[in-house]
Amino acid sequence: MSQNETMHDDDLEKSGEALIEFIKSSKAESALRGAREKLQEFFDHHIKTKKTTTELLNGLVHAEEVVGHKLLDLERQKSQISQEIEMMEQEVQRSLSKSQILDSEQEFLQKELEKLRDAEQEIQTLQQEVDEDTTEVIPSAIYVAQLYYKVTKIKLEVDTEPHILRGVHYGADVATPINIDTSTRSPCEVSDDLWNLVNTEW
Repeated sequence: MSQNETMHDDDLEKSGEALIEFIKSSKAESALRGAREKLQEFFDHHIKTKKTTTELLNGLVHAEEVVGHKLLDLERQKSQISQEIEMMEQEVQRSLSKSQILDSEQEFLQKELEKLRDAEQEIQTLQQEVDEDTTEVIPSAIYVAQLYYKVTKIKLEVDTEPHILRGVHYGADVATPINIDTSTRSPCEVSDDLWNLVNTEW
């Protein structure tokens, strides 16, 4: 083999090795680039997943806060409703007590009304009896009063105080006024005073 051929072979070998190294180098870079891209995709996916997880956690915390506030509101409403129910029960109890008292008062008033009706009936009966007696007594009383005036000539007033006896004695010549306080005189003294005015000469 000549020297030129040997050099040519060496060049080819070197060129082949260089080509192989270049190919190898290109694949490695491509693989590295692919790995970097995959790593970037994984990182992006991780960031996205972390963001989504954070949003879900924040949403869960917010939902828990909302539910907690609603539970507190429900507890307050429940307590308020319980108080209102208790107040209504007390009011109903008071109303029942008042109703029982009113029933008792109504029963008492009903009995009193019946008593008053009975009393009214008795009064009407007595009134009828008095009317019947008055029909018989008044004419005789009028007759007695007229007879008393004709005998004594004394006319007494009826619209006076209960203890005052007031009137006029019509004598033959003069009319004598009568004004006697019966609270300071005995019935006999009053009778004597009146008879002293009467003319006993017949």
